Amino acid sequence: MQRFLIVGGGKEGNAILQTLSTVEFVKVIGIVDVSADTPAIQEAKKQGILTGREIEPFLRLSPDVILEVTGDPAVYSRLCQLDLPDTLVISGEIANLMVRLVEEKDRWFQAWRQRQRELQAILNSTHDGMIAVNKKGQVTLLNRAAERMLQLKAAEALGKPVAELVPNTRLEIVLKRGVQELNQKQQLSGDMEIVTNRVPVKDPEGKVIGAVAVFRDVSELQSLTQQVTDLEGMKSLLQAIINSSDDAISVVDADGMGMLINPAYTRLTGLPPEDVIDKPAETDISEGESMHMRVLKTRQPVRGVHMKVGPQRKEVVVNAAPIIINDELKGSVAIIHDMSELQQLNRDLERARRIIRKLEAKYTFDDIIGTSEAMRIAQEQAKQAAKTRATVLLRGESGTGKELFAHAIHNASDRKYNQFVRVNCAALSESLLESELFGYEEGAFTGAKRGGKKGLFEEASGGTLFLDEIGELQPSTQAKLLRVLQEKEVIRVGGTKSIPVDVRVIAATNVYLERAIQEKRFREDLYYRLNVLPIQIAPLRHRKEDLYDLSTHLIKKYNQEYGRSVEEIDPGALAILSRYSWPGNVRELENVLGRAMINMAFNEKIIKPIHLPSLNLSRTALGEKESQATNGDKEKTLKEVLAETEREFIKRVYVSCGRNKTESARRLGISVRNLYYKLERYHLL
Repeated sequence: MQRFLIVGGGKEGNAILQTLSTVEFVKVIGIVDVSADTPAIQEAKKQGILTGREIEPFLRLSPDVILEVTGDPAVYSRLCQLDLPDTLVISGEIANLMVRLVEEKDRWFQAWRQRQRELQAILNSTHDGMIAVNKKGQVTLLNRAAERMLQLKAAEALGKPVAELVPNTRLEIVLKRGVQELNQKQQLSGDMEIVTNRVPVKDPEGKVIGAVAVFRDVSELQSLTQQVTDLEGMKSLLQAIINSSDDAISVVDADGMGMLINPAYTRLTGLPPEDVIDKPAETDISEGESMHMRVLKTRQPVRGVHMKVGPQRKEVVVNAAPIIINDELKGSVAIIHDMSELQQLNRDLERARRIIRKLEAKYTFDDIIGTSEAMRIAQEQAKQAAKTRATVLLRGESGTGKELFAHAIHNASDRKYNQFVRVNCAALSESLLESELFGYEEGAFTGAKRGGKKGLFEEASGGTLFLDEIGELQPSTQAKLLRVLQEKEVIRVGGTKSIPVDVRVIAATNVYLERAIQEKRFREDLYYRLNVLPIQIAPLRHRKEDLYDLSTHLIKKYNQEYGRSVEEIDPGALAILSRYSWPGNVRELENVLGRAMINMAFNEKIIKPIHLPSLNLSRTALGEKESQATNGDKEKTLKEVLAETEREFIKRVYVSCGRNKTESARRLGISVRNLYYKLERYHLL
């Protein structure tokens, strides 16, 4: 095993690291670079390889080879001057040459494998059976058609004498005589009759080294004759099926000229056949590009494209696919759906989702995007929490994904097949929240249902209850919640009987609970009951290395929602996002990327800086000040610190604009009416 030390963590170092990681007899013992953010350093951390800023500590590990890929001659000279009798120092040029040689070898090997796969695919795709033997009469090739006709399996037949597998074969005679036999009929087992050609295989010196038989089922020719006879009837039947379909269908030829439409198409678009047949594919389009022409150009299908068609500019969704016969493009067929039906289906689906959302968890840990250290730690804590039944407290700012973690913990626990119930404690009044959580008995209050009603604790028994915004609970409700957590039982509103419940509670809050305890707004005993397994979810400004992965995920999400085909985000746009402080966290990032995609032209594939909405990059500095203020002043709540920062920033902009409210509102990115409200609130008028 050769021990390698790589000096230099740039692109070259990363390329060499990834190449050496695939070599069995090589072990990379470390990566050295003065910067901790280089690609090779990051990759080494993922692989568990040691990293450092200095070379000397790694020399104690006795590397066999040191690869210098910094590109700095002084570094290579310094390495050569070290007293390393048993270590080979290789410069970056030689290291890059080694990588290229390895890559070239891999390319040749992959090309050879691809050629083998292509050859195998060709042999297996042919309709004729093929069987080949070597000079000993042993089977060396049996394609799928031959497997079907001979009722053999290639894996079992290879290497066995052909005479044992096909009793009446004449391949052995062809081997002995070296003479081909063409168009010979042969009876196989059962009623199958084939026509076969048997040909000897000779080497350059003319010696017979094997034989090949190619054969075809004669009965298939009879079937083909019958198919030709029925072709006209099938054509009429196909036309009748297309015409009876409720889906609008449009077909064009390879040149994009209309060939066929059905009555449903005319009803949807308002265009009769004479306005479409033998006319260009764009004839029926009121808004958008022709999907027929895109399919003819790319030979690839398209799905779910929104456009408007016909003189009435009808909103539709189009699915189109190429018509390919014998690898030749013959045209394109499109199915057109009326958007009004889809919109109604979407409304029904959303209504169903709202119902389901109350009953089950949708997300798992696979849905949590982020590879940063902060997210890794939070996920590890959450996965560990999922293995227990202890109460979990999710803490973090609004928009960081606390509910996502709650869903994931439930789905990773042994309660995943039971109900997951979510309650927003800030969205309900105290009286309503109490009756929702604990239920009520008949006659407990005016309007109570006959027979009473189960509370959410009872509904979630055996499962998980997610209490969002737990910091907003009123003191009286906090006391009752504490009793449920301690006694594992509830008493309905207006009732006296205790009802045992088995509920795993996950709570979430963006409130600084310790401050709330000091202000007597939150019970200390409830805090200790909830804070059994606290998990802190970092804000986006503290894990900006996750921006790219989050952006890629959201682009895919909005492609489906908006019917777009955006592929990626430009590095320049990503740099702008990285400089922003994201006070609204991932929820704000969703808003920004969604607006950016709406700003893009239909055919644009990459989100560029010009597409991004205006971001107040000065909020980055403000966000840092807020963080410092929060860490340094424990006597203030997050809400108070944010309010003070907002007041100072608005004051500075307002004064710099000469107290011009219109210009100030424009710079702040808010409406004039909203600016008046904030000026009055902060006493700045």
